[in-house]
Amino acid sequence: MASDFDDLLIGESPELRAVVNAARIVAEVDVTVLVHGESGTGKELLARAIHGSSRRSHAPMATINCAALPEQLIESELFGHRRGAFTGATADQPGRIRNAAGGTLFLDEIGEMPLASQAKLLRFLETGECQAIGQPKPEKVDVRVVAATNRDLLTEARKGRFREDLYYRLHVVPLELPPLRERRGDVPILIEHLTRTLARQHGLPPPSYRADALQILSRYHWPGNVRELRNFCERTLILLKGQPVHAGNLPREFTEPVGGAPAGGYALPDQGVHLETFEVDLIRQALRKTQGNRTRAAQLLGLSRDTLQYRLKKYAIA
Repeated sequence: MASDFDDLLIGESPELRAVVNAARIVAEVDVTVLVHGESGTGKELLARAIHGSSRRSHAPMATINCAALPEQLIESELFGHRRGAFTGATADQPGRIRNAAGGTLFLDEIGEMPLASQAKLLRFLETGECQAIGQPKPEKVDVRVVAATNRDLLTEARKGRFREDLYYRLHVVPLELPPLRERRGDVPILIEHLTRTLARQHGLPPPSYRADALQILSRYHWPGNVRELRNFCERTLILLKGQPVHAGNLPREFTEPVGGAPAGGYALPDQGVHLETFEVDLIRQALRKTQGNRTRAAQLLGLSRDTLQYRLKKYAIA
């Protein structure tokens, strides 16, 4: 398993590097981590990099997608079961926690876990004891937990949809991956990396992206983030192998205006704007609207809290 963060999380933007640098530090300390980020931002890649750079890298990393399993199966998948514990339990199953003994358990989409299962997970996090369904006594299992979500778990907890005590138990070290639209300068870097990797994988000559195409792709909103970009690069590789990619042969969704604005952005007024002044003014407005609450201000601006902190420092906004 790759342990180098730079091999798994590609980009040079300050927003991404701030998260990666924090994750490098966290990887060396055996604490629970909660990774926030929109779908497709690379939460599992970050979890794998943390595991690969930790003292547990020699041991397994087990993954469970909490949104992909029905409620009646998730406890069995996590904690295991004994033969005969329920109908269909024809053999002992160790469960993902035991499979990750000595290593890392990655709980993807933790916000989708049923409340009943959350209680049992909380007990495991507090005691380290794992009890399979049908097992008379619990046993200690040494596992580090990294969880990920695209939800605001604190809001979910206050609405009764997530256990607040579990939220605080998971929220020891929070890391937030920025969406691709907040690190547009990384788009050409990612396109080059993904195209080169996919070309080797498929044995095809890579297409060459022209400056006009890269400009449009960098402005695009990328709602699916890096996952969407990867799919685009793979499709382009297959359809335009070895050919130039310019603005004229990009798919329509990248070039058609949305709501009168250029693809991925706002319409620029005829008189123009001073971009830095515009950005500073928006940040100050968001801070005023939230009475200085930086987390809420970041949400109003569509930024991660780390990105807002970076811009506050950049513009010396108190």
